[in-house]
Amino acid sequence: MGFGKNLQYLRKLHNGMTQEALAEKMGVTRQTVSRWELDTAYPEMEKAVELCAVFGCTLDNLFREDLSFCDQAYSSFRLETVRPFYYIQYPVISREPEEDAKAVIRRKAAAYGEPVPEIIGWDFPFVSQQQQNVFHMHGYTAAWILPDGAASAVGAEELLFQPEQRYAAVTIRNPFCAPFAVIPNGYKALMSYMQMNGIAHCEKDGVISCFEKEYLRDDVWYMDVYIAAEG
Repeated sequence: MGFGKNLQYLRKLHNGMTQEALAEKMGVTRQTVSRWELDTAYPEMEKAVELCAVFGCTLDNLFREDLSFCDQAYSSFRLETVRPFYYIQYPVISREPEEDAKAVIRRKAAAYGEPVPEIIGWDFPFVSQQQQNVFHMHGYTAAWILPDGAASAVGAEELLFQPEQRYAAVTIRNPFCAPFAVIPNGYKALMSYMQMNGIAHCEKDGVISCFEKEYLRDDVWYMDVYIAAEG
């Protein structure tokens, strides 16, 4: 944990802001920013408050929390245009809704002759307090993105369409090492990236507000998290 590492991470999150750009915004020299990041000097309270305003964080975030783990787990913050696609979805409320929903989607895909479907998912919010607190249940929706040309074989009653949409996205490495911390914090880090770069969340009918997609590459698990963006 350290102020310098936190400042480096926040600067990187802020659309790759350089030390020079931060120095100009703060009215200090680049060497001063460098000393801050090396923990050989610390800003006066007035400058510390200005830093919080620049990065949309609190003094506790900046000086007391450890943001450096984000730098290791999360990478490739970006804006990405996701092409239009047809999909089938299945929401589940249970104690293990992610696996339950994905299992149903895999069976549906197999029934249509697709043994390795492309699956995305997102939290299903319509869960009562009793289901959450008493029965320890929560909700999740899994969806199969249909390959090109496959939509005609699927019944119209369960076929959905997602238009081309711009998303803010981040890649999480090893998301399942501590999923209840790493994945939610991935969403938080992505929302911070959007806030810092003036990217508004898009919420409109017919557009998936946010989703995640996991995949294996070179024997390492990754997850891409997407939040719909305006514009």
